[in-house]
Amino acid sequence: MLGHGYTRSFLETAVASMNAGCNLELSYGLRKNVFMHIPQALAKGNITLEMLRDRVRPLFYTRMRLGEFDPPAMNPYSALNLSTVQSPEHRNLSLEAAVKSFVLLKNVQGTLPLRAQDLAGKRLAVVGPFADNPRVLFGDYAPVPEPRYIYTPRRGLETLPANISFAAGCREPRCQRYSRAEVASAAGAADVVVVCLGTGTDVETEAKDRADLSLPGHQLELLQDAVQ
Repeated sequence: MLGHGYTRSFLETAVASMNAGCNLELSYGLRKNVFMHIPQALAKGNITLEMLRDRVRPLFYTRMRLGEFDPPAMNPYSALNLSTVQSPEHRNLSLEAAVKSFVLLKNVQGTLPLRAQDLAGKRLAVVGPFADNPRVLFGDYAPVPEPRYIYTPRRGLETLPANISFAAGCREPRCQRYSRAEVASAAGAADVVVVCLGTGTDVETEAKDRADLSLPGHQLELLQDAVQ
């Protein structure tokens, strides 16, 4: 109704939503939400009591499965406390999920994986706006962990037995100001170059879509300078 003009009133919106199968409303910012008009729709005969019960039933079924109506002693969620936050078990599970979700698109001449024993004494450059900026590593709606648990690519690679050099090239994902000399200096003297690029919430979030899928700002130029 407000954004697209598909309906003309909250009452009509409530009826259309229920007919479409919607049973839960996110009414952020509205003093009187759409589904408050359901009793009026029911009184007018726009919807039936049977339909209303069909929409409500899954909501209460979910609440029952969550244990909201059980005595606290029966609900396993009641036993959770702050000790579970950033617990070793959860951090290990996060690490396992990260490792298993990596996607390798190309591996020319078997360059990967980089093995620690093969990097001893080698010069490794890590470059790009995502190389050592913890703030940009997390997507929209992502909870940010404690700083001591955040491993940027630079911090992680520095655990290897290699000589690590670093150059951001640009300080933020939009990459409007780019230092070619900084990147060329680090990459030119390296045996291996790891380039860390992307978008992040500076560039795209909910309600902030991108017009194209290209790398922002001078990031493509940074990539070309790093690998030439």
